[in-house]
Amino acid sequence: MAIGVFDSGVGGLTVHRKLVDRFPEADFVYLADQAHAPYGGLGGEEIVDLTQAGCRRLFEAGADIVVLACNTASAIALRRLQQMWLPEYRRETGRNLNALGIIVPTIEAATGRSWEHQTAPSDGKIEKLQILGVFCTAATAMSQVYEIEIQKRREDLAAFSEPCPGLAGLIELGAPVEELKVVVADHVDALRRRIGRHPDKAILGCTHYEIVAPLFAEALPEGTPLIHQPSATADALGRYFERHADYDLGRSGRRQFLTTGTPGRQSDLVAQFWGEPLSFEAA
Repeated sequence: MAIGVFDSGVGGLTVHRKLVDRFPEADFVYLADQAHAPYGGLGGEEIVDLTQAGCRRLFEAGADIVVLACNTASAIALRRLQQMWLPEYRRETGRNLNALGIIVPTIEAATGRSWEHQTAPSDGKIEKLQILGVFCTAATAMSQVYEIEIQKRREDLAAFSEPCPGLAGLIELGAPVEELKVVVADHVDALRRRIGRHPDKAILGCTHYEIVAPLFAEALPEGTPLIHQPSATADALGRYFERHADYDLGRSGRRQFLTTGTPGRQSDLVAQFWGEPLSFEAA
């Protein structure tokens, strides 16, 4: 089998890079739905349909497990697919297939608690309230998944999502760093004005943003901890495979990159991040 990685574009390569480092011998297939990127401004049903189509394409390419390396797809589509589509698709194919997201590992990393560990609000006095800033797409912000799930687990940690419309698209197009720097700084300042101060720590809640993580670190106060989704996802997938030893990850180290957009070499920004030029095949 192969591990499938799905994103609306090239942002999911940040997760893919960490997964390859974690499982160097495993086979991987990456699919970027660049024909419809970015997902952040799309409607919910369209996001579900596109994510389902992406998962199906990866399963057809030999993946038995797909990581949705996209916060928008994870927030809007994952539960629907797990509950309403995957059970029937498993029966049709006779294969042990699954899809996982990146929001659960991120919340576990942010709260220091496992997903299953939920505590009801208490009447105890909170000595200090920590503020967690979540920079994300408009669709992820509207879902309020980070605010809701973090509140269930840590009453001393308050999450505030800051939608960054257009930023993922600029990164996808390989916009100049100086242009991206201004946009990132504007969103960091917008969150500061809204909550009255800078956050104590931050989540880059769109995998595209990880490509420009240094720009967020520069715009935030020096030393502000950033919770990195790629590392959290790789750690979580490692624990998942420990619990599900029946998955065969492959041994050939195959790397295949597919796109629904225009095949060929990706932008210089992606090459700088990945460490070498990267070309995609038509999906």
